[in-house]
Amino acid sequence: MQEADAAKTPPASPSEIPAQGQRDRPWLFRTYAGHSTAAASNALYRKNLARGQTGLSIAFDLPTQTGYDSDHELARGEVGKVGVPVSHLGDMQTLFAEIPLDRMNTSMTINATAPWLLALYTACAETQGVARADLSGTTQNDLIKEYLSRGTYIFPPKPSMKLITDVIAYTYRESPRWNPMNVCSYHLQEAGATPVQELAFALATAIAVLDEVKASGQVPSEDFAKVVGRISFFVNAGVRFVTELCKMRAFTRLWDEICRTRYGVEEEKYRRFRYGVQVNSLGLTEQQPENNVYRILIEMLAVVLSKDARARAVQLPAWNEALGLPRPWDQQWSLRLQQIVAFETDLLEYDDLFNGSTVVEAKVEALMAEAREELERIEELGGAVAAVDSSYMKERLVESATARFNAIESGEQAVIGVNRYTESEPSPLTEGGDGGYMVSDSDAEAGQIARLQEWRTARDASAVEHSLAALKQAAGAEGNVMEPSIACAHAGVTTGEWAAALREVYGEYRAPTGVGRAVAVQGGDSLESLRSRVAGLSERLGRRIKMLVGKPGLDGHSNGAEQIAVRARDAGFEVVYEGIRLTPAQIVNAALEEGVHVVGLSILSGSHVPLVSDVMKGMTASGLIDVPVVAGGIIPPEDEATLKAAGVAAVYTPKDFDLTAILSDILDIVERTTQEAA
Repeated sequence: MQEADAAKTPPASPSEIPAQGQRDRPWLFRTYAGHSTAAASNALYRKNLARGQTGLSIAFDLPTQTGYDSDHELARGEVGKVGVPVSHLGDMQTLFAEIPLDRMNTSMTINATAPWLLALYTACAETQGVARADLSGTTQNDLIKEYLSRGTYIFPPKPSMKLITDVIAYTYRESPRWNPMNVCSYHLQEAGATPVQELAFALATAIAVLDEVKASGQVPSEDFAKVVGRISFFVNAGVRFVTELCKMRAFTRLWDEICRTRYGVEEEKYRRFRYGVQVNSLGLTEQQPENNVYRILIEMLAVVLSKDARARAVQLPAWNEALGLPRPWDQQWSLRLQQIVAFETDLLEYDDLFNGSTVVEAKVEALMAEAREELERIEELGGAVAAVDSSYMKERLVESATARFNAIESGEQAVIGVNRYTESEPSPLTEGGDGGYMVSDSDAEAGQIARLQEWRTARDASAVEHSLAALKQAAGAEGNVMEPSIACAHAGVTTGEWAAALREVYGEYRAPTGVGRAVAVQGGDSLESLRSRVAGLSERLGRRIKMLVGKPGLDGHSNGAEQIAVRARDAGFEVVYEGIRLTPAQIVNAALEEGVHVVGLSILSGSHVPLVSDVMKGMTASGLIDVPVVAGGIIPPEDEATLKAAGVAAVYTPKDFDLTAILSDILDIVERTTQEAA
């Protein structure tokens, strides 16, 4: 994240009340936001800025993130769901209307299409009369973690590294206040990473990128330290806040060490570990959702209490994100939490509170030692990219996530309201007519598609064709793609057209799932009972029960699907899991060809109704009416009723945390279905 440096002047004495000017500057206050349309998102941004937010953090929808236009087959049901659709320069101009880009710090959570969204942002600024050098903000631009966790990659690792390098080399010259890469360990933790894995995998990613930049020759050696100084990080903070605090202190020291020893960076300012944070959304619960407010505060403290490792920007989830989309009031509540800590407490009046703590120091040293060992293993494999291709890092994440699920299921890891103290009064926060969350605009997708088609009709087709040809030439000739991308933006090229041009040059990629070789669960009585039942039914059927785990649409959050696949495998099911980003037709075809007994669909993007409905229609058309379908995701009660009315046998939401119990329920469904079919 691009942040203002905090003032360094501490109070003269801990007992003195400092003068007004002696407080440290607070971090940037952000909320991660974007939904429905560019116009609706712009209104939300301007409202949040008026309430004291000091920077923007843009959430893009999945078609934008994965390089598809809103009217593409794979975009069906996904437009405007998890973020704002940006299909062309007109959308970007609408998104930032009345927001002067020379005075705004904008973080864009975008990876595979990062060069394109930065090109659109730059072109938008130029239409405002803003110089490139005056832009400040961040493009996440971390493809390595996309292969491991979030799944919005498009191209194979080698061209993806080239695109990351092109953005870095371009911003170094043209927009020196821009952070061209935000090494993102946030999603690694959500995918299961332990603190040590989060440290090692993120730092290995930064090393791989900087080595690639150096090898590209696009940055003179005498300026390389400046490039190192523009690399920023984006991290996750969980509820074990002492460990998380120590993790951040370990991050700062290890990064300083790498900058000095590997890259010879002498200036301290270029070795600073500059990071932003969103606290852990994965740990928010559907049960007793009011408890999430306390979790969010505790997690935030891990990244603001320690001055020597304090975040430069903080964005907090809303209490209701396990239920659905947060409303503007919910986002305001999270923003006020930051403001109270920053302005009402005396936190910013003191130097680091933990210097000299033997407990903290011992934990930091232990984390650093283990992270160095993991970094050495990755180096021996050939670096982060090789560790992606070999599936080493993905397998370790799946195993760590499995261990976390097991700990919650067994009660070893307490989650209040979920596996302990589950007796509860009804929450008044969810008793309103809206259920306590925002429902996405059902007409947004159709409106976005209509505006996109109007845009295509009104533009200069020859200018589009010429600019795309120049883009493909630069990509194929190993030129920097940024200037041709900016020219494409001004010519009216769409997101899908930009990505399609590069798909022609680079091809596409499917990352390893990490499921096949993940370590098996040792199990307990409940799993042993399930194994016995699976074996018995398999014997009656004359072959092993086969389950297809599918992820239709563009949702790349595969953690839940992977854990179901691993647990089903360990219970004795034969499992078919082909990873993310499949069309409903592909899932139906796989169910037909594989002869499965049950299909499980996982969708976390909010697109469950259209996508599951399409799968159900395809199953019926293919004669698979006797194969039950179950679905999982963040699915509100009214949508659950809709899916069951469409024929879905069962629906599972975040409250259903016991994987063995879920599979036992699925086995019941298969038993009933096969008996009826017989």
